[in-house]
Amino acid sequence: MNKIAVLTSGGDAPGMNAAIRAVVRATVYHKKRIMGVQYGYQGLIDDQIVELNARSVKNIINRGGTFLKSYRSKDFMEKEGRQKAFETLKKHKIDGLVVIGGDGSLTGADIFEKEFGFPCIGIPGTIDNDIYGTHYALGFDTAVNTVIDAIDKIRDTASSHSRLFFIEVMGRDAGFIALYSGIAGGAEAILIPEMLNEEEKLLKKLKMSKARKKTSNLVVVAEGDQSGGAYELARRVGNRLPGYEIKVTILGHIQRGGSPTYFDRVLGSRMGVEAAEALLAGKSNVMVGIKNNKMIHTPLEKTIKLNPEMNRELLRIAEICSI
Repeated sequence: MNKIAVLTSGGDAPGMNAAIRAVVRATVYHKKRIMGVQYGYQGLIDDQIVELNARSVKNIINRGGTFLKSYRSKDFMEKEGRQKAFETLKKHKIDGLVVIGGDGSLTGADIFEKEFGFPCIGIPGTIDNDIYGTHYALGFDTAVNTVIDAIDKIRDTASSHSRLFFIEVMGRDAGFIALYSGIAGGAEAILIPEMLNEEEKLLKKLKMSKARKKTSNLVVVAEGDQSGGAYELARRVGNRLPGYEIKVTILGHIQRGGSPTYFDRVLGSRMGVEAAEALLAGKSNVMVGIKNNKMIHTPLEKTIKLNPEMNRELLRIAEICSI
């Protein structure tokens, strides 16, 4: 394997640039050639490929987003599009591909390898942290820290005015951001997709808080929670507990941006080197992950079929600490 390529696909996540940098420099370190694919899988189809070297990736480890740009390619979802992507790789005499992205991106890599026998290795990059086969995905730590910063600021005004705030965070199908930021931010309640029938428990908690004359209440809600989102939940709670002054904050895409934390920079560096060296060593169709502070490999097919388990101990801690 003499020449490999790297791309980022789907939603951007802080730490992707650290991973790109590590893939590039590890490949150069081993005296092989490295190509950068711009705009994800669409860049493969449109032949947007440039050769990189160690200096190409200087001063990007501290930047959010992705140096190579990203794209959600509908063309790559079709066999014809994947055929064009394969022809582009062959044209440039590329022998293997590192894909950095979330569930959809890794699904694309798995399908592509099975159809064309082209070696692919994945790196999990998603702030939602909803990838099986790793304790942490790139961007998760930074996103949680961004949310905590916002929660701390919102609590200041909540305390000053004795208000109830509903704070909606990202997590369409997974509540990892909500759970971690809710515990770290001292939320009175956390609502996530993995837990059912939490609304009645929330109402009971809020009644108890009112009886104890708590000066502020913060409820963290994952956008994919069964409640229907923060605005809908706030409306229903307001109808049943009319004594509260209720405010809603949707944090939105602010969670995706910003300079990555040290953790995401180090994680991206470790995963990038591991992915490049694994591909150069002839391994393929796996995702690089981290468990118990060690790099591990999980088959791509497994990462996209299985769901990561929510930490039940953290759920218990959240319940205890919110009284």
